[in-house]
Amino acid sequence: NKNTCLLILFVAATFAACKKDKIEYNNAFEKSFKAWTDFKAASNNSYSYTTATMSWTGSTTETTINVLNGQVVGRSYIAKGRKEGQSTLVVMEQWEEDLNTLDTHDNGARLLTLDQIYELAKNDLLLKRGDASTSFEAKNSGLISAAGYVPEGCQDDCFVGIKIKSISKYVP
Repeated sequence: NKNTCLLILFVAATFAACKKDKIEYNNAFEKSFKAWTDFKAASNNSYSYTTATMSWTGSTTETTINVLNGQVVGRSYIAKGRKEGQSTLVVMEQWEEDLNTLDTHDNGARLLTLDQIYELAKNDLLLKRGDASTSFEAKNSGLISAAGYVPEGCQDDCFVGIKIKSISKYVP
């Protein structure tokens, strides 16, 4: 009957609205997710992305993940820091993994596809929290560049999330 259909539609809309209300930056996220689906199709789901970290001490890391047809096929990593008494950054660790050696190093970003990163952002990193400040950026031609949060009162290197420096098509 018509009233039952309207009730079901109302309940479904309410649940959909509740889910959206739980995520910070929902409009920006949805716009970026649309840009992702367009890029994914245009690149045949084959791309590279580079995550970056930076500590208050000046040390940095970069991990590049290569994805071919939706599967992680390679990862490279470089960490730079200061040796005692030196002011310039030097390479402290550097390596590359291919399909046969994936996940054989402890350091570096997790082996995630951008599909998994968008899912993580939507279901965890961008959830509204009363005890943290959330942020989202899409500076990679509309694709995700940062998603995460900083717990209140934390002073140094507190960001929980992901920062993506660049995303490009991957051609092996």
